[in-house]
Amino acid sequence: MDLCAPGGLSGAGQAAKQGQGWPQAWRVRVEHFPLQIAFARPNRTLAVSLTGARCALQCAHCGGHYLRGMLAIEDCTAARAAEATSCLISGGCDERGRVPVRAHLDQVRALRQGRILNWHVGMVDEEDVRAIAPCVDVISFDFLVDDETIREVYGLDYTGADYVHTYEMLRRHATVVPHLTVGLRGGRVCGEYRALQALRDIGLPALVVLVLIPTADTRYAHAQPPAIDEVAEFVATARCALPDVPIYLGCMRPGGRYRQELDDLAVQAGVNKIVNPAPSAINRATELGLSIAWESECCVIQRP
Repeated sequence: MDLCAPGGLSGAGQAAKQGQGWPQAWRVRVEHFPLQIAFARPNRTLAVSLTGARCALQCAHCGGHYLRGMLAIEDCTAARAAEATSCLISGGCDERGRVPVRAHLDQVRALRQGRILNWHVGMVDEEDVRAIAPCVDVISFDFLVDDETIREVYGLDYTGADYVHTYEMLRRHATVVPHLTVGLRGGRVCGEYRALQALRDIGLPALVVLVLIPTADTRYAHAQPPAIDEVAEFVATARCALPDVPIYLGCMRPGGRYRQELDDLAVQAGVNKIVNPAPSAINRATELGLSIAWESECCVIQRP
């Protein structure tokens, strides 16, 4: 299958809207996975920022907005972390796109006790990864290969090859789950299929698919998210391209009617897990004969 451009499942989006399903993607899912789907409400994962609300990049899609919903590491007392069984360790980036992962490492070590840690690290170097490795269970890495998207969204002077190199380096030290955001460049699909191709060639333990959320007070505040059919077709293409790889529809995607329609199609397209699913996904899973497993942590966290 040529993944460098959409169309590997030509007409699939329209077929799904007409209720005909996603026969190829669904068939691959049934052949390679049990008839079970996971739905996650990650209320037992504490989101911790190593930089508070500070970020040097002020990216077009975020502008530091999402850091404000995290707990600053300085405020992460034992009492506030008591109910958490896992933590997302993240933060804003410096001017080179790196999360300062060594900051507050003693406090992170304390959080590690009895908890699984999922890290967002950005474009860190290998020395930093070695330093934090004893505290890492899994790394979530935003993966993209389109040079123009990197410059426009992040304002970084990196290329897609730099992202490939960093991903390969991280894989030498930890389990790394790549995240692909459909429509990241202002709602346009630019390079997502090439990124999928690269990941298939390199290898991956799981894939998280996200969708641009136009967010107030950012440069993309007035953008439109990608068409639902475009996202659903990307998911179906990923399912066929990665038959043995779990695919998750992550928490970052628009809400409301958009989520209702997308989540329904994502179930039909063969995803293995959806974070904060719309009722339509639950109903569709039941109709398709899938048993449901409920989870309470970040989607990349795997427990025995």
